[in-house]
Amino acid sequence: MTFIDQWQGAASRHASRLCVGLDPEPERLPAPWTRDTTRLYDFCAAIVDATADLVCAFKPQIAHFAAVGAEAQLEKLIRHIHRTAPGVPVILDAKRGDIGSTARHYAAEAFERYGADALTVSPFMGADSLDPYLDGHPDRGLFVLCRTSNPGGEDLQSLRVEGGERVFERVARLACGPWNRHGQIGLVTGATRPDDIAGIRAIAPDAPLLIPGIGAQGGDLEATVRAARHRFLINASRSVLYAGDGTDFVQAARAEARRLRDAIETLAGGAHG
Repeated sequence: MTFIDQWQGAASRHASRLCVGLDPEPERLPAPWTRDTTRLYDFCAAIVDATADLVCAFKPQIAHFAAVGAEAQLEKLIRHIHRTAPGVPVILDAKRGDIGSTARHYAAEAFERYGADALTVSPFMGADSLDPYLDGHPDRGLFVLCRTSNPGGEDLQSLRVEGGERVFERVARLACGPWNRHGQIGLVTGATRPDDIAGIRAIAPDAPLLIPGIGAQGGDLEATVRAARHRFLINASRSVLYAGDGTDFVQAARAEARRLRDAIETLAGGAHG
């Protein structure tokens, strides 16, 4: 089953466009696990179990594990998701971007070592830097950074290139046009710039959009849903993970995930497709 099939299946079964990001911060883990880097798996697995029927995907962030030498916990977590939430895809958030010979190893890391169903990548080095992901793993998904939610994204992404397009518009056109050989490419576009989401949607009317920036980053949910229209995943990380900081953290995370899922569905309405 391709990533697109997995994602659409989970979205339909769970009536959800919500993706929960798994970005564990040791200092924010609930007691008695606070600052215990051996407990990242336990914390994230508990979040997964509490929210698996409310999401269309999970998105673990690799740096949060690698920074404390917890790659084995990340491997275990992805196996846990596949086992206990079958059909819910895992998007590994690594934002890889390098020449083809190196990208081949990054692809093996993401898709073979970790078993991820999709990966976030940077397009800065152009089409040949994406070839190893596309050709070696045509059933897996790629989410190409396009218009990010951080303030510094303005430094380069809005610059005009030959023909008058802005850089992020050119990325959208290429990624969802000639680069998209197997129909598995989507775009990362931040909720903090809904007008640009609408512009990207005009360029790439059917591209899957992975949208961070709701919640802690302050994106406007209603404006985001209106701009994205369809085929999108809204990611929430900190607002779900840290909805509670005590023994009730699991219940608090589930309640916040349900609230977000329902709010998104109310605004979006209609079928998932």
